[in-house]
Amino acid sequence: MPADGGIGAPSKRREDVRFLTGAGNYTDDINLHGQAHVVFVRSNVAHGVLNGIDTSAAEAMPGVIRVFTAADFAEVGGVPCGWQVTDRFGEPMQEPKHPVLAEGKVRHVGEPVAAVVAETEAQARDAAEAVELDIDELPAVIDMKAAVSEGAPKVHEELASNLCYDWGFVEENKAAVEEAFQNAAHVTRLELVNNRLIPNAMEPRVAIGDYAPAEDESTLWTTSQNPHVIRLLMGAFVLGIPEHKLRVVSPDVGGGFGSKIFHYQEEAFCTFAAKALKRPVKWTSTRSEAFISDAHGRDHVTKIELALDADNNFTALRTDTYANMGAYLSTFAPSVPTWLHGTLAAGNYKTPLIYVNVKAVFTNTVPVDAYRGAGRPEMTFAIERVIDKAATELGVDPIALRRQNFITQFPYATPVALEYDTGDYVATMDKLEEIADLAGFDARAEESKKRGKIRGLGVNCYIEACGIAPSNLVGQLGARAGLYESATVRVNATGGLVVMTGSHSHGQGHETSFAQVVADMIGIDPNMVEIVHGDTAKVPMGMGTYGSRSLAVGGSAMVRATEKIIAKAKKIAAHLLEASEGDIELKDGQFSVAGTDKAVAWGDVTLAAYVPHNYPLEEIEPGLEETAF
Repeated sequence: MPADGGIGAPSKRREDVRFLTGAGNYTDDINLHGQAHVVFVRSNVAHGVLNGIDTSAAEAMPGVIRVFTAADFAEVGGVPCGWQVTDRFGEPMQEPKHPVLAEGKVRHVGEPVAAVVAETEAQARDAAEAVELDIDELPAVIDMKAAVSEGAPKVHEELASNLCYDWGFVEENKAAVEEAFQNAAHVTRLELVNNRLIPNAMEPRVAIGDYAPAEDESTLWTTSQNPHVIRLLMGAFVLGIPEHKLRVVSPDVGGGFGSKIFHYQEEAFCTFAAKALKRPVKWTSTRSEAFISDAHGRDHVTKIELALDADNNFTALRTDTYANMGAYLSTFAPSVPTWLHGTLAAGNYKTPLIYVNVKAVFTNTVPVDAYRGAGRPEMTFAIERVIDKAATELGVDPIALRRQNFITQFPYATPVALEYDTGDYVATMDKLEEIADLAGFDARAEESKKRGKIRGLGVNCYIEACGIAPSNLVGQLGARAGLYESATVRVNATGGLVVMTGSHSHGQGHETSFAQVVADMIGIDPNMVEIVHGDTAKVPMGMGTYGSRSLAVGGSAMVRATEKIIAKAKKIAAHLLEASEGDIELKDGQFSVAGTDKAVAWGDVTLAAYVPHNYPLEEIEPGLEETAF
């Protein structure tokens, strides 16, 4: 390939042509023949007993097809949680049922109580306003510490308390950490609030359910970051649909930031209602509705303590965090304040002893789950703030205090289960000071002061956790998903490739970057590579996109599948060139015999793969398609 091609070369994003010209195919752009529309009746109180639902007026309104309530879902499972946490006493977390429509109680503002299906969205919306809810409002618990206090109202009566789990990590470190604090020359303490937030992606969530009676097959179009996971969770645990009878399609998606990872009630409802009504059912969230139905992010209250010796070396770190789960457990909610949070408590620093305690709490609020970094920003915020405070209390430079405690020897086994294989935090800080012109800060601050302005200086160091994949650690910490990724590379007879990936794009530019990876390995134009994703009927089972894992995990699967393609293609090329397979080289789309001018083009080899008359079928199967995980 030329120097200006391949991985890392500047390239216009191929998907942007359709996005910038209004030709994108988002879920709300899809309209099926005969589709009906659903509008959900949601609770306007945070906590209450649901005595009854009067749907009679709504059912009599024009265009109304049917009004659904929890009674219609009596034989349906609850929305499952995909991560189990075991508490510091060895007990599994408390895990209440998460119904598709509220059963007996409402537990947060925005919880769906009933669903009106009508011929048009306007008719459904009008009828939804006519549904009358008889709710006896109960005291709501919003504050996490109050929620776990003696006598607090329970969010779920069937649970022992509002405490989902009390997690300690690493529990065996606890006594040693306590001793280190008792012997410390200096201890800095700080309590921080990591406020709740709403993801608010540009595209609101949408779901369309369809059912084909002749084949007994259901299809869900949805705004999801991981359609295969939705198919698994909804099919196996909620609706009882075998995976081979359930197709999930996630077309163009307009942003996610984590909030579209999870399986939501509306997806299950539309799929269920389409079968019940024998016609497609569509739901499009409004922006206001998204604020009370999309999983929220963060919402931690953390007390962090840092122990230092007389020479200002970090000797121990301890955190106590209250993490809000909301009213129900969202798909991956339990993992966020535990393994996505506690395992990063070492940061960039050689703190020898660390103990992390997390109390996950149910409250009468919208469920909370992963959002942008999920766990790492919360932990980094706490670590870096307490270091700054320690520097102020000790009267030392905050950058110098960080430099003194940076990890400098690798590999480094942290006291929180992770091992860092490499890093150079000193060099990173050197470069940071250079490009920020730290030496010139005082002059800039003085100039700002003359203009009546105040100029501040902040510094932050962190370790990012990304590329989540299968490992012993995530298995031990409760992952109920495989976390691998998949790729199938199919080479056509004329040399073009179709690459089917379990990763999903919602703005990352996969169709451009993935094509570069495969094309660079073969030495062909990236335009010869088509990327297919988002349809469980077309792509192999994969885990989707989140946690900066697409290229690291999904790309690795593509590399492995392409390596298999190249290995088989070399066998075919060796036969065509009458040479030993070990002498075949591939460069710039040409197979050649090492040390000779004998060569055959990529397209000739791929054509031969599908016209196998003259090569040994007992050694080489026809075709050129490989899958890797």
